[in-house]
Amino acid sequence: MYESCQEKQNKIKELFLACPTEEAKYEKIIELGRKQNKLNPNHKIPENLVRGCQSQMYLHTSLSEDHVIFETESDALISSGLAALLVQVYSDEPPEAVLKCPPTYLEEIGINSSLTPNRANGLYSLHLRMKQEALKCIVQREKEYLGINMDN
Repeated sequence: MYESCQEKQNKIKELFLACPTEEAKYEKIIELGRKQNKLNPNHKIPENLVRGCQSQMYLHTSLSEDHVIFETESDALISSGLAALLVQVYSDEPPEAVLKCPPTYLEEIGINSSLTPNRANGLYSLHLRMKQEALKCIVQREKEYLGINMDN
């Protein structure tokens, strides 16, 4: 049902198939981290900090034409790269896809098994926060559809 999400996961799997060692995977993750765009300074606010991450990780979420747009920034390259793995799959997807399309590609490319417990927890925390933000977008959309004032 969420073909776009699955296609994006397949692209990342292909990218990591070329990494024969754990070290090569880490290099690829760092490369992805270097390529991440910087977050608008106005979005680097306490409400956008992701709890559970080893480093400072910010997640900004917006909704554009019924697609969730995720932007992240971290003070650590590995964390930025791990965030990129999620952002590349879930950004610009309908909020329902974020909720219902599990990140099976992470296990398939061996990311989960190669992370320290703290990094794995941070990745899980970021994915959980993305799902929470997607749910907020659905609620916001439904309130707007029903004409409910969201300030009450």
